[in-house]
Amino acid sequence: MLTRKQLELLDFIKTRMDVDGVPPSFDEMKEALDLRSKSGIHRLITALEERGFIRRLAHRARALEIVKLPEAMEKAGFKPRVIEGSKPEQPRAALPVEAIHAMELPVMGRIAAGVPIEAIAEISHHIAVPGSMLSGKGHHYALEVKGDSMIEAGINDGDIVVIREQSTAENGDIVVALVEEAEATLKRFRRRGGMIALEAANPAYETRVFPDHAVRVQGRLVGLIRSY
Repeated sequence: MLTRKQLELLDFIKTRMDVDGVPPSFDEMKEALDLRSKSGIHRLITALEERGFIRRLAHRARALEIVKLPEAMEKAGFKPRVIEGSKPEQPRAALPVEAIHAMELPVMGRIAAGVPIEAIAEISHHIAVPGSMLSGKGHHYALEVKGDSMIEAGINDGDIVVIREQSTAENGDIVVALVEEAEATLKRFRRRGGMIALEAANPAYETRVFPDHAVRVQGRLVGLIRSY
């Protein structure tokens, strides 16, 4: 059984999703329920999730999904209070919000941005990626970054990189490279005659150089997702 505050929050989330297509922000939920801090909203959301009414989705903004509604909300007599004007005013000169196409990509485990790790072949989970981030019509996949060798390229430990699967690369591309069919790494690609240089974006790491036949490109970086 839900408390009245839990019911009010669930109804407010549902109302905003019906109107805007996305859940409200924590600040909007705090204002709607007249709470003093967002910590109270966190506790209510956790309680609703534990009871199976909502689900939090990883790596997505305002990542809430309503799973079911309690019987009390289906009765006409229940009228939870909602702040007046459920749709916030747009800032001056704001552009209209358009629906964004998203695609679920497999996350193929972790990729080393440092010393290479073993080649990755198994899907660990899936992640929703904006369609605008996908380059061309080829197959795409995602990898979780481990290490700091690409930090000067804006790629940090724990980031999710979106990779377009391809077997070729231009000089300067950041690629997933399979080294000697055993180790996978995320580096900047350079071809030097019959040799391949895999460059880090961190002066603490040396450029690794291999014979052409020892390096196989498995994809090129086309996007990055970061959770704060």
